[in-house]
Amino acid sequence: MAQTQIRIGGFGGQGVILSGIIIGRGAAIHGGLHATLIQSFGPEARGSSSSAELIVADEPILYPYVKDVDMLVVLSQDAYARFTPALKKGGLLVTEADLVSLTPPVPEARHFVVPATRLAEEIGRKIVLNIITVGFFGAVSQLIPREALEKAVKESVPPGTLDLNLKAFRKGYEVGLEQLAKVQAPA
Repeated sequence: MAQTQIRIGGFGGQGVILSGIIIGRGAAIHGGLHATLIQSFGPEARGSSSSAELIVADEPILYPYVKDVDMLVVLSQDAYARFTPALKKGGLLVTEADLVSLTPPVPEARHFVVPATRLAEEIGRKIVLNIITVGFFGAVSQLIPREALEKAVKESVPPGTLDLNLKAFRKGYEVGLEQLAKVQAPA
């Protein structure tokens, strides 16, 4: 791996920034990699545009800004419209099943759909949709070891919510592995 540029987009209140922090922490602190994180959100925060940009590499990162997106995770239609033009041909695209429609489509992407909202509702708290998405992303990207991401979740969520968040992470990872297996299965 030389360098992998990742962007996560959504709206304030979806946990986009925390998702970026967890992925970066998993990579840099527990995964033995280098990582940078830049976050952006509107002045209103909740409900406005929000994004996290990460670079993950196996050597020091000299320029922390994402220019050409290798992996894109979008949790809102606005983020989809805004960020898909920067996704490299053949890049990884993860979209939330209930919140993002693929218009216009991105035919050159390796596309995975995470039913994060539905899974969060099944678990009992919609607020964990970002942690489900982190688990799903970890599984389909295979960029950062599962154990490293799980340790980062443990260190990043409020103490009273640890069990709920670990359940969410594990569910997202499991669903991601199922989707990855379908894509990799011989025809």
